[in-house]
Formats: sequence, structure tokens, C-alpha cells
Amino acid sequence: MSERTARFRDVVAIGEFRVLWLAQVQSRMGDQFARVALALLVFARTDSAAITALVYAMTLIPPLITAPLLAGIADRYPRRTVMVATEVIRAALSALMIIPTLPLPVLAVLVLLVTCPHPLFSAARTATTPRVLPGPLFPVGQGIMSASDGIAQILGFTLGGALVAATGSPHLAIAVNTLTFTLSAIVLRVGLRPHLPDAASAGTGSRSGFALAGIRYVTADRRLLGLAGMTWLFGCFVVPEALAVPYAAQIGAGNAAVGWLMAADVVGAAVGMILVARLGPTLRRNLTIPLAAATGVPLVLTLAGPGLPVTLVLWTLSGLFGSYMVLAQVAFTERIPDGMRARAIGFAAAGLQTAQGLGMALAGLLAEAVTPSVAIALSGAVGSVAAVAVGLHARLGRAPEPPPADASEALPRDAAAAGTSTGRRERHARSRVPG
Repeated sequence: MSERTARFRDVVAIGEFRVLWLAQVQSRMGDQFARVALALLVFARTDSAAITALVYAMTLIPPLITAPLLAGIADRYPRRTVMVATEVIRAALSALMIIPTLPLPVLAVLVLLVTCPHPLFSAARTATTPRVLPGPLFPVGQGIMSASDGIAQILGFTLGGALVAATGSPHLAIAVNTLTFTLSAIVLRVGLRPHLPDAASAGTGSRSGFALAGIRYVTADRRLLGLAGMTWLFGCFVVPEALAVPYAAQIGAGNAAVGWLMAADVVGAAVGMILVARLGPTLRRNLTIPLAAATGVPLVLTLAGPGLPVTLVLWTLSGLFGSYMVLAQVAFTERIPDGMRARAIGFAAAGLQTAQGLGMALAGLLAEAVTPSVAIALSGAVGSVAAVAVGLHARLGRAPEPPPADASEALPRDAAAAGTSTGRRERHARSRVPG
């Protein structure tokens, strides 16, 4: 395998990547605007922390169900069409949420509905990226995307809160979110080719069989399942985000420190993802297990509840080592056939979302029984030990072997004949892309 790596400017110079990048970043910022606005809006109406938390959680729960169910659509239809359609649907639903007199139950239903298509958009975008960035360009582009995503979340929360504070209107922040969905749809429609999925590896068959094929493909391949498992272990490493408030109280840092604590791992991750993005294939493979294991070590050192400066350094280091996620995601995506990619990514994304939710919930219960610092340290220790076990079992440090025969059998047998027309349809369907 070639050890050639790409430069950042080589990636950014590609017009279609810039389109995907812009659509992702501004849409992610809009999502955070809406989350802040919803939390403030619901609390203002109900004066209930429990109801506010419930509505906020409703923005995170639907992807657990819709990710594996809807992702297959991006393996059946042109991926540009899928992305544009999801953004248009979300823009329309978000626009309804701007109505000031909307009853709270209706608002809650709209919150559920507007988050449901997100896994489909994400799967279609991730499945398209290796086509736009072939070979050594893809890891660099994935690193840029991941780093930008974390930064966009911080900016979205910060600017969203500032906007609501300055205007006193949560509905304006929701309107900004609606605008980002609309702009994303326009940019994708104008600047991206259709990108039809590869019919030879997508298959046909029944809808249920088609949707489950991605899960079967991943679980039948020890390496793929191991890579997915490594990303799921991130549920142990996001615990500081959930316990930032009680941890700040424990160390006597006060509410002003919460924002710094929550930003520390994101800043570290952004730096780490940029650093690992240009590594060659061998280094990426060799560093996946060590970086994953190292991610929990700074959290273990939080056990004694050190002061704010030390904690910020430790959590930033944890985020830096957490850049192993890019390495695992790149290896996972590259190993999957194009026509199976969206379904496999949807399955992995659902697992990650579940792991993060469970990790935060269990750590919260543990923090009630002991202290936040102990809960964070234990979560880090479990994650590090599990990373070594999963990585060694899946042989992630070795050169990859071809997928096993039982994984290939997850591909529908009647699909082979369909592959010959994919290239022709893709060429005829191309639109002009700005360079």
C-alpha cells in the first residue's frame, strides 16, 4: 500500500469537498443554535429543569432508531438527492418551530421530527467523501471535517447563547438554524455531482433485507466490527462533558469554569485530528490502539480532583489522544464497498450515539454514588482497557486482510449484474462543479 500522503491544500482545492465541508460546518452550527434556543425557550415556558432536559434529550434520541433504518436510502438513490432532500425537510420542519404561539407538545413533536433525518444526511455525506477525495486525500479530508465539526459545535453553542441573550428571542436562533438548512440544500444542489451508489455492491432484494445487509456485513468481519467497537468506546471518553458542571463544583471552580472544561477536550481533539490526518496508512494502523488506550489515561489522573489548570491540561490531552477516532473511521469507511457504505456507517453511528448516551447516563449515576472525579477516572480506565482488548482481538495493528467470505455473503447475490451500468449513469448524470 502506498505511504504517500496528501497536503491540506490539495484537499481544500477540490470544489466538491469545499461544498461538503461548508454544508456540514454551517449546518452543525445551526443545530447548536437551535439546541440552545430550545433549552431556553422550554425553560422559560415551564420553569422546569426536568422538562427542559427531556426536550433537549429528544434532539439526541431519534438517531438511535433512524440511523440503521434510514441510512440504506443513501445506498439506493443518488447521494446528492438524499442530502438535499433531508436538508429541505429539516428546513421546513424548523421553519414551523419559529411560530411563537406553538403549543409545547407540538414543539416537542417537531423537535423529534427535525432530528430524524440527520443520520441519513450524515451517512450520505460520509459515503460520498471517499469518492470526492480518493486515495490519500480521504484521511486528510476526514480529519478536516472532524476537527471542523467540533469547532462548529463550540461556536454554535457560544454564538447561539449570545444571540438569545442579546435579542431575548430564542425564535431568532431557530430561524438561523432554518436558514442553515436552506443554504446547505442550495450549496449541495449546485456544487455537487449526483454520486449514484455502486449498484454492484448495493444489491436489491426486500427492503428489510437491504437495510440489514450493512449490519450483517460489519458483524461478519472481525476487523470492521473491531473498528466500529473502537469508535463506540468513545462513550467512555465523553463522560467529562456530561459531568463538567458537578466536577467544577467539586473542585471549587464555579460555574464560570464549566465552559472552559467542556471546551478543553474539543480543542484537544481538533488539534489531534489535524495532526493525524496526514499520517500514512501504516502509521495510522499502528497508532490506532495506542492512541485509543491513551485517551483514558488523563481522565484516570483526574481521580484526585486536581485544580482547574491541571484539569484543563489533562482533558485537553484526552481530546488530543481521542483523535484516534479519525483513524478508526477512515479505516472503517475504506474497508466497505461503496454500495454498502451508507448502511454500514448508519449502523456504526447508531452504536456510537447509544454508547455516548449510556456512558453519560451511567457516569451520572456513578457520580451520585461516589464523586464526579471518581466517575470520570473509572470511565477513562474502562475505556482504555477495553480499547486494548478490542484492538488486539480485531488485530487492528496488523496489515488488513481481505474481508472474510461470510462478510461478502452479506452482499445480495442478485446485485452483480447491476454494477455495469453504474459508471455510465454517473457520467451522464454529472452536473458542472465549481473548482
